[in-house]
Amino acid sequence: MIDRVELTFKGGDGGNGIVSFRREKFVPRGGPDGGDGGDGADVIIVASRSVRTLKELGRRRIYRADRGTHGQGSDKAGRGGKDLELKVPVGTQITVIREDGSEEPLGDLTSEGRRVVAARGGMGGWGNARFATSVHRAPRIAQRGQLGQERRVRLDLKLLADVGLVGLPNAGKSTLLAAMSAARPRVGAYPFTTLEPSLGVVDVGWQRFVAADIPGLIEGAHEGAGLGLDFLRHVERTRLLVHLIDGGNPDPWADMLAINRELSEYGHGLEGRQQIVAINKIDIVEVAERRDELEALFRRDEIELVFISAAGGEGVEGLTMELARRLKEMDEAEAALSAAEVGQEAPAPVVRPAGRPGSVTIHRDDHTYRVEGERAITFAEMMPLETDEGRAELWRRFGLWGVTGALKRAGAKRGNRIVLGRVELEMEA
Repeated sequence: MIDRVELTFKGGDGGNGIVSFRREKFVPRGGPDGGDGGDGADVIIVASRSVRTLKELGRRRIYRADRGTHGQGSDKAGRGGKDLELKVPVGTQITVIREDGSEEPLGDLTSEGRRVVAARGGMGGWGNARFATSVHRAPRIAQRGQLGQERRVRLDLKLLADVGLVGLPNAGKSTLLAAMSAARPRVGAYPFTTLEPSLGVVDVGWQRFVAADIPGLIEGAHEGAGLGLDFLRHVERTRLLVHLIDGGNPDPWADMLAINRELSEYGHGLEGRQQIVAINKIDIVEVAERRDELEALFRRDEIELVFISAAGGEGVEGLTMELARRLKEMDEAEAALSAAEVGQEAPAPVVRPAGRPGSVTIHRDDHTYRVEGERAITFAEMMPLETDEGRAELWRRFGLWGVTGALKRAGAKRGNRIVLGRVELEMEA
């Protein structure tokens, strides 16, 4: 039950450039003054501790960023779109799902404020003022805005909780979660009552944290025994563990070692995760009579026990307050570390897709030449190639950028079919 949603993100389209000329009373030959279109907005995913789940984000399936507005006369550029920022919990992994079903990791938001551009907005098109030269003083062409990037993305939340409740089956984890929070997980007096993790929000004064009831682990869980791997994944990014042990079992020490062995074998930092060891069912006479014996047994390994009755409520409030205290200490330590790093490191990086390289690669198939290179493709898709002037400007630019030379070196001749992204045209140079 890793919190997971699949969404479609659409970057904003760029605004169109405009064809315009100065029309002033005493300027009979006013030059071109068509403004550029505004850039489309990006869709940005931001990690925030103010968000706990992906539930709200999953209420919609498509998110679209603002498009840029069109350019205007008098060299007025269009307004750029406002980026669409979507908050997700810290610990969210982002994966792009391609059309062929393959996947590409895009980012892992493991810290507060980290940002990933999930869909890039399109560039605004140039107005005709951009195409004026000393020779061609009155261009009548303008570019269309570039289409925004569209991506199908999966978001996986692995950080489900601040506190993870772990232990052998039937240790009382679900009962403890119900006693600590308003969660109502399935509770039963038999092993494996819980078949998927349950979350509960715990309030301690003004402090709030999330606890997860991790289904009972068994020996061999790190190798996939039972649903071990599925369960252990939920523990990976919990900040603190409550190791719950049934005080009525014959050998509670062996129970603790068995679970810790599985955590250690699984790895991912679980072997060193901070734990509070709690002995449950202290309300049972036989367990209460063993209290001194159990304290002495665990103290040999310098482990201080907490004794509770999840069903009766004894000791639960004290355990909850201790969890809140430790989590607050962790928050303060993280905040102090962040403050110490201010000025020493750059701000949280924005992970962006690959840039717009100027180089091109030519692929030949019979008499068809396919051009690969983002700048060349983008320029071709935005130009008004239905006009003679638009095509002439394209080949003029391609000559300056070396695209024409690359095509000729690949064997292209006048009249050959040239493909650039969604554009097809004939070689004219």
